[in-house]
Amino acid sequence: MIHLPEAFISQTKSLLGLEETEALIKALSEEAPTSIRVNPNKATAISGESVPWCETGYYLSERPSFTLDPLFHAGAYYVQEASSMFLSQVVKALPEKPRRVLDLCAAPGGKSTLWRAELPEQTLLVANEPIHRRAMILAENLAKWGHPDVIVTEDYPKSFSLLPGCFDVIATDVPCSGEGMFRKDPGAIDEWSKENVDFCAQRQFEIISDVWPALRDGGFLVYSTCTFNRAENEDNIERICLELGAETLPIPIKEEWKIRGSLTKDSLHVYHFFPHCTRGEGIFFALLRKTSAAAPEKKSKGRPELVSQQLARQLSTWVDAKEPLAFLLSDNNMVQGVKEDFLSIAWQIKKQIKTVRTGINIAEIKGKKLIPQTDLALSTIVSPKIFPKVELNYEQAIAYLRHEALNLDTTERGYLLATYEDKNLGFLNNLGSRANNLYPSEWRIRKQC
Repeated sequence: MIHLPEAFISQTKSLLGLEETEALIKALSEEAPTSIRVNPNKATAISGESVPWCETGYYLSERPSFTLDPLFHAGAYYVQEASSMFLSQVVKALPEKPRRVLDLCAAPGGKSTLWRAELPEQTLLVANEPIHRRAMILAENLAKWGHPDVIVTEDYPKSFSLLPGCFDVIATDVPCSGEGMFRKDPGAIDEWSKENVDFCAQRQFEIISDVWPALRDGGFLVYSTCTFNRAENEDNIERICLELGAETLPIPIKEEWKIRGSLTKDSLHVYHFFPHCTRGEGIFFALLRKTSAAAPEKKSKGRPELVSQQLARQLSTWVDAKEPLAFLLSDNNMVQGVKEDFLSIAWQIKKQIKTVRTGINIAEIKGKKLIPQTDLALSTIVSPKIFPKVELNYEQAIAYLRHEALNLDTTERGYLLATYEDKNLGFLNNLGSRANNLYPSEWRIRKQC
């Protein structure tokens, strides 16, 4: 049986009662289920039980070595805890189709990839993570997911106040005391204290307050934690409504999902996942609509630096996009592709917020050479006509993902798309006598078979 702090048990009894608290403790002592979510743009067959609240989610009967599965690195699926996939229902409950969404606390990318899968095609997603190392992981996971309409940023919530009224939706998976992760992260138990719960609750409200100006009039806030207590959940939601100006909105659910509502007020539309009720970890969701006024949106002066028309024409043959792309010249001679419709807001964000990646990294300019980037290979817009494919077997795919040299049985020369089970992994430059591996060395597999 898991050993939990007495103060946590007492706190939970005050919310759930003795019988349910004992059931929760028993559930926290059991093994957590393994679940994944399939990428709808890179469909692959999955054998598993469906996650009820997410059409693309599946429970697996056992946990395989995802690191050694090339399909995982190809972005065919994402390993995600089942309860957090409830975000799928939150997106469906939005009363309006958003044009701009900010995922404020996005690393490592589970909710961001779900947002991108569920959002309409005419929506831009900005995924943010203030800590550099985690922002790089976020950018990698979103690159593997492959959707081009994403900007990855690396800044703190307060910075987004420089973009007043910019976003239709802001998602805040705020840092919390982690009670819902106790069985997956024993370290969270050691770090838990009532003082830390109170500290987290105050920090969460400050995060929401800092980013609140960036939400437009009537815009929507998605608030989530992976904890059980009322201070970080119901009490914070009430405080946001009262002090910042918001109202909670209902999210349609089915009774058989066994999702709990508010533990404090029936009139509060909030949603709890408890491991003794639902097959997943502990998580909390609320959807709010902003009722207070926002400052008018500001437009940044200046123009983004675009590549020459000649280079743009060449690069446009590398992509198979439904809508025209603009090609931006970024730092380190990197060319990034973003929809022309999003160019203005992308420039506005880049001027105010520390930006990691805008759209898709298309090519690096090295002298007179254009070197195609792994982001492009993994994207849904890479042209199959320009880059021939070379299918790798499992051993070759693992060697490729280890950034090792390969000997290819092909007469094709130049830049090739390395594939596994017809899913793109990245680029090779086949010179004939050898093939240069262009997979990013920082992404390479280090785990041994």
